[in-house]
Amino acid sequence: MHSIRIGLAQINCTVGDLKGNTDKICNHIDEAEEKEVDVLAFPELTITGYPPEDLLLKSNFISDNIEALERVVKWTRSKRVVAVVGFVDGDKQLYNAAAIIHDGRIIGRYHKVLLPNYGVFDEKRYFTPGNEYPVFEVDGITIGVNICEDIWFSEGPAHIQTACGDAKLIININASPYHVGKGKERESMLVRRADESGATFAYVNMVGGQDELVFDGHSLIVGPGREILVRGRQFREDLIIADLDADDLRQRSVGDDLDLEIKNKYETLNIDFERAVNDKSETMAPIIYKSLELEDEIYNALVTGVRDYVDKNGFKKALIGLSGGIDSALTAVIATDAIGSKNVIGVFMPSAYSSAESEEDARELSSNLGITFINIPITGAYKEYISMLKEVFKGKDADTTEENIQARIRGNILMAISNKFGNLLLSTGNKSEMSVGYATLYGDMSGGFSVLKDVYKTIVYRISKRIDERSKSTVIPPRILTKEPTAELRPDQKDSDSLPPYEVLDNILLDYIEKDKSIQEIADTGIDIDLVRSIISMVDHAEYKRRQAPPGVKISTRAFGKDRRLPITNLYRG
Repeated sequence: MHSIRIGLAQINCTVGDLKGNTDKICNHIDEAEEKEVDVLAFPELTITGYPPEDLLLKSNFISDNIEALERVVKWTRSKRVVAVVGFVDGDKQLYNAAAIIHDGRIIGRYHKVLLPNYGVFDEKRYFTPGNEYPVFEVDGITIGVNICEDIWFSEGPAHIQTACGDAKLIININASPYHVGKGKERESMLVRRADESGATFAYVNMVGGQDELVFDGHSLIVGPGREILVRGRQFREDLIIADLDADDLRQRSVGDDLDLEIKNKYETLNIDFERAVNDKSETMAPIIYKSLELEDEIYNALVTGVRDYVDKNGFKKALIGLSGGIDSALTAVIATDAIGSKNVIGVFMPSAYSSAESEEDARELSSNLGITFINIPITGAYKEYISMLKEVFKGKDADTTEENIQARIRGNILMAISNKFGNLLLSTGNKSEMSVGYATLYGDMSGGFSVLKDVYKTIVYRISKRIDERSKSTVIPPRILTKEPTAELRPDQKDSDSLPPYEVLDNILLDYIEKDKSIQEIADTGIDIDLVRSIISMVDHAEYKRRQAPPGVKISTRAFGKDRRLPITNLYRG
């Protein structure tokens, strides 16, 4: 088979690390050259990392990004591989751009046309949309390059490049953040684009964590017969290489030219390509990795988010308040997987209301994981607080105030250890609790990063059970998986004293938060309308708490802070 060898470099970029990102690009160019790759594509905004946000308002950042790109251009001198690299182009007007580079020069540029401005995306704040649709030729094969959002619409740039520019292969470079089910959405969309156009689509995506976002890789090559030719790994850096039939691509018809005003807004950029595309020492067999199961997918997203937040922000160790409960247990497992057991410290802080079983479970978990375990009782400190406040609280019955004092003592202890040793405190609250405000400001909400912030309680249990199934040994003690959830801040306390069963609660929250359903619409699913009103009231009143929560890994389409933005002062109920 005469072939064109395509390389997709799904790499982990860091926002602002222009040198580090450029080093990765150059290293992958060298590796691709050794493996006789013809065209090598990198993710969107590879040079700057994604999303650079208001760094784009700094003129020095833009000029430094251009200098970094020039280093890449020089690196390709005397190399035969064609590199497609994402960067920021322009000066007063900025463009989310791709440079097409060969043998020490930029032979073409593409400016992203469709700028997303929803959810986590804010590109219209910074970028000007492009309005041209160049294609280029490698050994007689016409290739179109576009960027991320450009491929999601059937009448978008890919359509113009195939119908007007006669492109047989479309390379789409991406920084597409992960959420549950996103991989299937992308794959389905690419199959439609390939089917509509008759072209082959190569889709390369970024990998890694950036603040609250996680990029999952999962790069793809899809053929016009709706077949998946290549599927990359999830949450792993990789250089994916595939040989495509060059003769088939040269001969394939992708449709008649369209009589459009934009027909002339493309140009063919010819590359003087020294190596014939069929001149390979051996054929590369395509690899199609199987997509992860849901629980494993979410778990890997959380591990990736924690690992990169710790590493990229210069922390060495992580600190976790262990309660003997499911949330802190899962957080500890994720942290251990992310940064290693020697770098994780668990602190158990019993009060008069803590059960012996909770301490046993926290110790067993720590032993199973091989992490450091510290026991710091808080009963003495709690008594001192109550004594200090005795006169102020005179005539008032004990209530959640006293419960919250315990949580805040624990928060102070954890922050003191974090402060003294420079460890990152990972908070352990889940999305179900954060939704209804079942958390204490400056107490269990304390921390620098919230691992389970976007994970509902029912999913916490599913992931936790999957951990022991996958490891084929006991990681999380069985009692943690089966005992009724409790904050242990008063005698015989259970979460169910204040909340409905989590299976019911999470269904209400999913409908209200993820689907924006009204009270009546949720009640129509068979849930008591008074319960629905009560839960929604709790969600709405807890907005001020969520604004003060630490950032955390985003895994849903409606994460607090990034996707769902409601006013704190808000009297609408419906």
